Amino acid sequence: MTDAPVFEDILYEKRDNRAAWIIINRPKLYNAFRAQTMEELIKAFQMAGYDKAISSIVLTGAGDKAFCTGGDQSAHEGQYDGRGIVGLPIDEFQSIIRDVPKPVIARVNGFAIGGGNVFATLCDLTIAADSAKFGQVGPKVGSVDAGWGTALLARHIGDKRAREMWFLNEQYTAQQAYEMGLVNKVVPLAELDAAVKAWTDILAERSPTALALAKRSFNADSENIRGISLAMLSTVKLFYETEESKEGVRAFMSKRKPDFHAFVK
Repeated sequence: MTDAPVFEDILYEKRDNRAAWIIINRPKLYNAFRAQTMEELIKAFQMAGYDKAISSIVLTGAGDKAFCTGGDQSAHEGQYDGRGIVGLPIDEFQSIIRDVPKPVIARVNGFAIGGGNVFATLCDLTIAADSAKFGQVGPKVGSVDAGWGTALLARHIGDKRAREMWFLNEQYTAQQAYEMGLVNKVVPLAELDAAVKAWTDILAERSPTALALAKRSFNADSENIRGISLAMLSTVKLFYETEESKEGVRAFMSKRKPDFHAFVK
């Protein structure tokens, strides 16, 4: 590994097989992200994208409990504190996963819930430990990721299954995610790094331009979702300012069931 910039919420590692590992480093919070986390992720992806010595990017979470569990609810009271439509530059990070001209591998080592599930959905390839869990929680906590998190998910696993995931908020094992088409490969946790390295080794031998062109071609078919996502983020921003949405945050922090209907006008 070579010298890399120092971040607070993430780790950036350049490994010897032309792979950049970008690791959300908040294991005590199950790698939930705040505004600063998103800013650092964007910078790291930009660095990897511009670096001609990098052939692939691995996105993962620190520890063995979680890949990412979405937004850090303890970091705000109904509002995030950063820039962007919803107080997070979420649209920029989601876009850069797709736009960076290199394959992005989601190394799912544990829970991929909420926004973490969306990140794994956006990555070009996903490899998961057999102990990993996938799912959405938005409607349980007064939130939603409308755009990539819904429409692109439906392209991967089918419309009915995507609606089930969003409406019922159940969790799915790595094997179930594989059978749905959300995951490319499932391996024992102890073999996860070796399996990821096998893929990054292969990608390091491939034509960078051919890979970039293939990725852009795949993306073109679903590019209309970007416009849906941007429009819906503006709507979600308005929703987050309502007492109905804030009730979800309050209930989560108090570890109780929310009473959303008390705030429906």
